[in-house]
Amino acid sequence: MHELSDALKSIWCFAKWVRIESQLFKKLSQFSSLKRSDIDQMTTTFKKKIEILREKFFSSFSQTDVNDIANLFIFLTVSSDLRISEDEVRQTIKRVKADKASNISDILNRALQTDLAELILILTSLFNACVTYKYHSKQFKKTQMIVLCKLKKSDYTDSKTYRLIALLDIMSKALKSIMTKRLSNIAETYHMLFDAQMRAKCKWFVISTLNLLVDQIHTIWNCEIKYVAFMLSLNIIEAFNQVLHVRLLHTLKMKKTSDYIVEWARSFLENQKTLLRFNE
Repeated sequence: MHELSDALKSIWCFAKWVRIESQLFKKLSQFSSLKRSDIDQMTTTFKKKIEILREKFFSSFSQTDVNDIANLFIFLTVSSDLRISEDEVRQTIKRVKADKASNISDILNRALQTDLAELILILTSLFNACVTYKYHSKQFKKTQMIVLCKLKKSDYTDSKTYRLIALLDIMSKALKSIMTKRLSNIAETYHMLFDAQMRAKCKWFVISTLNLLVDQIHTIWNCEIKYVAFMLSLNIIEAFNQVLHVRLLHTLKMKKTSDYIVEWARSFLENQKTLLRFNE
């Protein structure tokens, strides 16, 4: 009788557990209605929301005068090895987080890392072909952007209260990482960067930046003529998406960057496609 009582009690507990909603998956919150400004009406349709988000995150380039950029022919460029080695590909792919969310291709990072020994020759040949022909594959240009709301905001009808997380294809990320490292090495070797620049320079860290800043302030304070030290801090993160591609490529040429890097960068920048995803 004791065992039967325990069994009946377990059944009733299970029945109660089924009836409550705590064991069920939580429903995803619906994406809020949006408006462009305080005077605009609220938009509830999917199409209008997409337009507002696109204007916020992917605003079009303003008309810029580039007549000062003439046809430039650089006969002497800095030397750089064209061939991508298997070690470069192997090290780059291993650095990627194994369980990070995948892009539209649905190729999992862990799967690629697990079978890297069998795929290394194929990937190296693919990357070398892209560099040789100065071409970035159309498949690599597809990016998936997840729209997330910023925490602890009072008004989620404002598009400024949202941010993006980019999910890139692992092979595109690997090739871009290799080319970025090469460009960084060229810039370091041939002194293309400003002496005071800290980011993207080898063996320069946050502590180096702080030390330089403190030294400059003390130098100003110790002058015979009393000066006041001012510091202007600018947030230029959002400016990167507004960089004019024509002028960027022109600057690379002026720095005598290797032709294959400049032309690959041109292909990389052209016709990028982004898929915005949010819960509707």
